Amino acid sequence: MAALPGKVPRGTTTCGGIDEPAALVAALEARARRVETPCGNDTMAWRIWGAEHVERPPVVLGHGAQGAWSHWIGNIEALAQRFMVIAADLPGHGDSALPATPDHAGISAALAEGIRQIVGDGRAVDLVGFSFGGVAFAHCAALHPGIARRVILIGCGGLDTPLGNIDLRRVRGLRGEAREAALKANLLGLMLHHPESADGLAMHLLVANARKARLDVPGLVLPDRLVTVLPKVAVPVDALWGEFDRPHPEPALQEAVIRGIQPGADFRVIASAGHWAMYERPDAFNPALIDMLESSPRALL
Repeated sequence: MAALPGKVPRGTTTCGGIDEPAALVAALEARARRVETPCGNDTMAWRIWGAEHVERPPVVLGHGAQGAWSHWIGNIEALAQRFMVIAADLPGHGDSALPATPDHAGISAALAEGIRQIVGDGRAVDLVGFSFGGVAFAHCAALHPGIARRVILIGCGGLDTPLGNIDLRRVRGLRGEAREAALKANLLGLMLHHPESADGLAMHLLVANARKARLDVPGLVLPDRLVTVLPKVAVPVDALWGEFDRPHPEPALQEAVIRGIQPGADFRVIASAGHWAMYERPDAFNPALIDMLESSPRALL
């Protein structure tokens, strides 16, 4: 297998002899099994890595708004050594069609049907959702009992907490160094904390995924779509948060809201990471997530 992006120095896109970001993404995708399931008038795309583990539930990964399965490029191979990993292109993103209805009922229906077709009816999975993906997965768990064994949220909005200062620049019409500077600024204005984290691969993923995103997400998240559904989620909910998450800052505040609903929630902060913590600090993020996934789900009070 090629080395993980997090294993090479920041600022380079070299990975296992592959120098171009697009080639790196394609190489990881080539090692996946692709499955398509019904979604709206077409299909939803899933990529699957790792072997079936009878004793370990499959792990389903959901990306953020204007993202795709590749949001998890620094994490998939580490997870696939221990679990069957199923990464979704959420409805209206990547290679997936829009849902039958542009709301959480439509999104959840496509998710639940796809998961059932992939893992079998009646088998619960661990749902791990980043940002919008976490909100979508919480609704899926609430609307389709039995789908989830647990839900792990990563840097999610919708908790009715104050938004941070998001700073985004116009990119359209820019070329060359001006375009690259604007893309890097946008990554640092929303997704990442350290300038060196906004490397060539991150910029490639930002552009490639945004071009395919068609779902209008903000109203599905803000201001309180997560906090209103969490009381209806009948499985353990845990969370990982970047220390310097820009759109959803002050991890202690987010923790207080989640623990106000599930007092026993395992809430961990990824030091020195921004919103896209799993990309920026895979060295810290991957062990923390694996530790959560390998622990037995707690009983809810």
